[in-house]
Amino acid sequence: MTERRIHDWSPSAVVFDCDGTLVDSESHWQEARLRVLHRHRLVPAPRFADRAAGLHYTACGRLMAEEAGKPELAGELADQLLGEFRRLAAAAPVVMPGALALVRLLAGRLPLAVASNCPADVVETSLAGAGLLRRFGSVVVPGDGLRPKPAPDLYETAARRCGVDPADALAVEDSLTGIDAAREAGLRVVGVGPRPPAPDAGRADLWVGSLADPGLLELVGRWLSDR
Repeated sequence: MTERRIHDWSPSAVVFDCDGTLVDSESHWQEARLRVLHRHRLVPAPRFADRAAGLHYTACGRLMAEEAGKPELAGELADQLLGEFRRLAAAAPVVMPGALALVRLLAGRLPLAVASNCPADVVETSLAGAGLLRRFGSVVVPGDGLRPKPAPDLYETAARRCGVDPADALAVEDSLTGIDAAREAGLRVVGVGPRPPAPDAGRADLWVGSLADPGLLELVGRWLSDR
């Protein structure tokens, strides 16, 4: 059972996703996608939002264009998507339930990093607005040879910057795209949000409804007491 990989173990570092995990920015991405699609009078295929969740904005722009039958618009849609998101995220950052308390509990006890598919300025603005940025030793985003999730690059690099082997680090993720990236990098993973049906549920080592989950906090307390 995958949960044994979490309960019978203790991490040496924790790497958090940002969007939808620490900051409630997925609603901003959804609104940004709707605004761009409306501007171009495009209608996406059913369940588009599920397929877009966790994608790098360039991949999302490409998906939007392809599903609307206008692949030539991929670059334009991606640029507009990022612009809309930046405006929304700067205006109304919202911390996910339990995120601030959990990060405060871990900060100073374990090395912490963020691995996000968003550009660095977007991540740092969102985290600063939520009062979280200074708690993290490193923010790792695509670029300089690092591929976006679902490639493992961001999580591998974040663990190394924390000074640990990826096998000794824990990832905290809300999307299956990010979970796959973390697992491929060798990290163990806590999935956050509604538990998906099998077999997707097995892609994370543990699922919690939110970062305020009492079981998660108890587990973290045990990890810290063992150090």
